[in-house]
Amino acid sequence: MAQDYVFPGTVAQAVSMLGQSKGRARIIAGGTDLVLDMRDGKISVDTLIDLRAIDGMQRITEENDSISIGANVTHAQVVKSSLLRHHAPGLVDACRKVGSLQIRNVATVVGNVVNGNPAADAAVALACLDATATVVDEQGSRSIPFSELYAGICISCINSSSQVVTNISFPKKNDGEGSAYIRMEQRKALSLPMLNVSAKVRVTDAKFDGVQLLMAPVGAGPQHAVAAEEFLQGAEITEENIKQAGVLAREQATFRSSAVRGSKEYRIGVLPVCVERVLQAAIADAQQG
Repeated sequence: MAQDYVFPGTVAQAVSMLGQSKGRARIIAGGTDLVLDMRDGKISVDTLIDLRAIDGMQRITEENDSISIGANVTHAQVVKSSLLRHHAPGLVDACRKVGSLQIRNVATVVGNVVNGNPAADAAVALACLDATATVVDEQGSRSIPFSELYAGICISCINSSSQVVTNISFPKKNDGEGSAYIRMEQRKALSLPMLNVSAKVRVTDAKFDGVQLLMAPVGAGPQHAVAAEEFLQGAEITEENIKQAGVLAREQATFRSSAVRGSKEYRIGVLPVCVERVLQAAIADAQQG
């Protein structure tokens, strides 16, 4: 177990502490995954660096044309946020599905992303929102698109022993835009979903004027249903077209059979229904304004 538990007052101090520890320190936020990994011997560190003393890390803020979620914002905070209920209802629904109430009160949205699990609820919901992560290390600060955050299945490109993710941001919702999230899970289960999908749409004159449709777990990180997105672009919003999008997503999906998440055949069979439902919910959000 870790010998030191420290609270830097600034991001620069946190980065400096990581550098001085030469790989033997880790950033800790909620710790709901990290502490279990340490207990099971998967991760060994000398120092845990807690970011909660850094100003702004626990805030959800509106900045010009974007929304920013600080590194220590919990899933429970997202669920309660009226700002996010308006601009990202899919993200709110996703965070409401994470674990139990006790876990949501502690686990952070950024931690959910950095963990690298391809079906993590908040990560899938954020992926359709053009979200970016702000990452700081000894070389400076940069914004990384969600598509570049995954090095493999359950492998993050973020190195928590040398890098600090300060926040995740995404564009504010505009008129005619809507988003949604759908998760399929075992009844009363608190674990990861069997499959999940998210969507963001822009509606103009009863037509799709922009579509992002993500599904998981079908690879390293949430994956775009490319054929479905291309089919819907410019298409009329009809039940037939929405159903066809579900068919195209199914043809692209590459689920693997899992004793926990269900068979490949079962998840492929229900994916079109999930796609239809998430698109309908995103359209309803767009029309609501």
